Amino acid sequence: MPNHTSRRSLLAAASVAVTAAAVSPRASAATAPSRPAPDAGPAEVTPAVEFRAWTTAADWGAGAAQGTAVEDLPGGSGDGPQGLRIETAAGTVDLTDPHTGATASWEWASWTSPAQPLAVPAAQAVVSWNAHTPAGTWLAVELRGSYTDGTSTPWYVMGHWAAGDQDIRRTSVDAQQDGRSSIRTDTFAIDTPASGLRLAGCELRLTLYRTPGTALTPTVRRLGLLASDLPERTEVPPAAPGLPAARELPVPRYSQEIHRSQYPQYDSGGEAWCSPTSSQMVIAYWGQAPTPADLAWVSPDYADPQVCQAARGTYDYQYQGCGNWPFNAAYAATYPGLQAVVTRLRSLTDAEQLIQAGIPVITSVSFRSGELDGAGYDTAGHLMVLVGFTAQGDVIANDPASPSDDAVRRVYQRRQFENVWLRTKWTNAAGTVADGSGGICYLYFPTDPDPTQTQALASCGVR
Repeated sequence: MPNHTSRRSLLAAASVAVTAAAVSPRASAATAPSRPAPDAGPAEVTPAVEFRAWTTAADWGAGAAQGTAVEDLPGGSGDGPQGLRIETAAGTVDLTDPHTGATASWEWASWTSPAQPLAVPAAQAVVSWNAHTPAGTWLAVELRGSYTDGTSTPWYVMGHWAAGDQDIRRTSVDAQQDGRSSIRTDTFAIDTPASGLRLAGCELRLTLYRTPGTALTPTVRRLGLLASDLPERTEVPPAAPGLPAARELPVPRYSQEIHRSQYPQYDSGGEAWCSPTSSQMVIAYWGQAPTPADLAWVSPDYADPQVCQAARGTYDYQYQGCGNWPFNAAYAATYPGLQAVVTRLRSLTDAEQLIQAGIPVITSVSFRSGELDGAGYDTAGHLMVLVGFTAQGDVIANDPASPSDDAVRRVYQRRQFENVWLRTKWTNAAGTVADGSGGICYLYFPTDPDPTQTQALASCGVR
């Protein structure tokens, strides 16, 4: 029974030693005007989804830098994608890793985005990033929101992240709340959407860390903000098939189930590894794989060792699992030539455009047994890869909740899949109303997408 998101619905009671204040040396204010309470409306209401990205010199230059600078990325040019790095340390701070108990000194520099008004005030927000963090470096990502009543949230930590695990333990931060909003692992959420309160705008902050006295630096090449306000609905309006013919992308097939009970320190494989298994399928589709040196730690008795590497590379030590959405995107973007975002799609029409352009879609679904014919299980949250559509418009998925790699390919009824992916409310096997993903997905695509891919991404709001 795949279930990677069950912990996402609750905030853990325990807090960690490194707080937002300790990691964040500076802050500034932002406010926004109030608005009336939104009407959730019928199922036909179009979800409000907004995605913003920072990738260019102009994007980074619009923010407030404290010790950071912009540099051309390898193979780039002055008008192409550029990265943010440490130029001069703005200070030094001693921090204790809550998961190891080790205290270390770090030089830091920071960058803060301008206050970003949202086109449609939001009830949820997810931040994603793509970065290079050589040994001896790491980064923190934070969000501060302005409410529609003119007040502001505190600075919320959206993640402490490094590609490796030798310097810090990659982690989300629990117990962040102000009585009106909270951070649920990787997601900012208004606690009571029915109150009408919303996020009217926000600003993001990156704090980059390195070993003191070195010239090391993290380099952030993409920062993304997904803001959304979704109608509460158990049924979504159907989207008629739009592809002119069947299309299936040749995405490699990996089973999570063949890893059951492997590496308890990374949540023991099996049902816990749907997210990294799905991520690794798409990474392999784009021609990337861990090096032999990367895989040297994996037992030679285990098949598909690259899936074990993905689990280690996405594991969130606070969440105690591999299902942190931004951590999966950040892991994918550590591979050469790839970038990644977490976003929401509004319908299967969006997914069809991406498939037509050659871009697979990693989807988050939840359903009771019998709601998705052919699945053979129920789940409170599961990731699988949408790889194509049949001539009739049904969904072709690489579902890692399969007993073998050969069994991973599934065909699911279009209407059923559409509903278990896009709805925001559903009734679980215990008869309790639970949250659905509302169309959450990971998109991994080339750093230099072709015109067709660029157009398909733009049609879904991603640049």
